[in-house]
Amino acid sequence: MRDLSLHELTRRWWRPAVAVAAVVLAVVWRLVKNDLGAPPNLELSMAAAFLAAGVLRHRVAALAPIAVVAASDLLLGNTSILAFTWSAWAVIGLGSLLTRRVGGGWRRYVAALGFGVGGTALFFLWTNFGVWALGSATYYAGGWSGLMASYTAGLPFLRPQLLGNLALVPAAAAVVALVERLERARATAAEAVPAR
Repeated sequence: MRDLSLHELTRRWWRPAVAVAAVVLAVVWRLVKNDLGAPPNLELSMAAAFLAAGVLRHRVAALAPIAVVAASDLLLGNTSILAFTWSAWAVIGLGSLLTRRVGGGWRRYVAALGFGVGGTALFFLWTNFGVWALGSATYYAGGWSGLMASYTAGLPFLRPQLLGNLALVPAAAAVVALVERLERARATAAEAVPAR
């Protein structure tokens, strides 16, 4: 599967529309999830990144998770580990570009699971390192034992994020497959119409 040009994306306007809808949904989710009693770190950002990469098949898709955190952080605020959370989402966005050319069928769902697990692990390891690095001698002891204490304290946040991504990122892969199936059906219908 080749990448799409910006011209093709403007002609196939529904692809960017689906990606924007996923980003907007992820932003809204971040704004309301606490009011709904959702577990901490249950996010739609990784699913939005995978979906954007799959439907856009363009490097601009890497901006999806950064757009989610930037828009929602403007309204929610962020913590002292902003540099760690944003850089984690930037790397996850870049990582999503590796999935954009994955073919259909089971390969896409395997890629979705790998992306969900890998992205979750990266986010957990990097942001908890940030909590330890910025809070050394305040929250956690310096050295290896303090770092391990930071990771241990972060485990309750890891579980909902991992379980969510094991369900939501493959669901994003299903949306990509649906977009492609609808495009094929539309192309087949257009070919079946006799020329006048």
